[in-house]
Amino acid sequence: MLGAIAGDIIGSRFEGLGAVSEGFDFFHPSSTFTDDTVCVLAVAEAAMDGFDFNGNLRQMARRYPMRGYGERFWKWVTAEGAPAYGNFGNGAPMRVAPIGWLARSESELFSLSDAQAAVTHDHPEAMAASRAVALAIFLARAGHSPNQIKNRITSDFGYDLDRERSGFDLRAGETTMRALRSALNADCYETAIRDVMRGGGDTDTLSCIAGGVAEALHGMPAEIWDAAREYLPVEFIHFVHRFQLTRTMEFQTKFPSSSSLV
Repeated sequence: MLGAIAGDIIGSRFEGLGAVSEGFDFFHPSSTFTDDTVCVLAVAEAAMDGFDFNGNLRQMARRYPMRGYGERFWKWVTAEGAPAYGNFGNGAPMRVAPIGWLARSESELFSLSDAQAAVTHDHPEAMAASRAVALAIFLARAGHSPNQIKNRITSDFGYDLDRERSGFDLRAGETTMRALRSALNADCYETAIRDVMRGGGDTDTLSCIAGGVAEALHGMPAEIWDAAREYLPVEFIHFVHRFQLTRTMEFQTKFPSSSSLV
């Protein structure tokens, strides 16, 4: 989850722009956390506290308004009791990373992924993309290789993870394929972020998704996380610490012989 948050912050200042230069600085005075981080943490808190994804997303977004929320999502946030609205955008896969870390089985993984997506993004494309990102993280934390994960995602979801994509495309499937391609082809967290940013577009969400998967595959560089956390309010840091403790315990329960991968 740290990788998703850091990716959001890194990508925030380039959103909507064209191609990003290869040697860009990860952090800048204009960098910030966006709605992506807010929603990731809302899902994480819900997953730790009883799975009220609906209530947590609304409450967290209201506490941190004006962070780049989509118009339809913000209407949902502010209209108490509003139902899901068939959204096929990339918000569901963007916020699912905590589920990939906390789920104890594939059946639980898919159930929780669907549950967090369906409160807003109940379109089949968005729900499938959410499952794909969660599964990539789940398999990575279990020690599967990038090639094994790629084959599984391609088989299960029919995603083309070989085609290079660029530009601004908010569809869940297209965003997810682009982000997974970068994460699975990279040899480290930094390489994944730099690759997914090259084509511009919805850079905060692309690097949020790619960063979440890359962390599970390659680990989170301490120096990048230390820089990213400087952009977060104290409440978020507390959430992250609690999540790290919770996910470590879940990992050791599910994969007791692989504790060295934590």
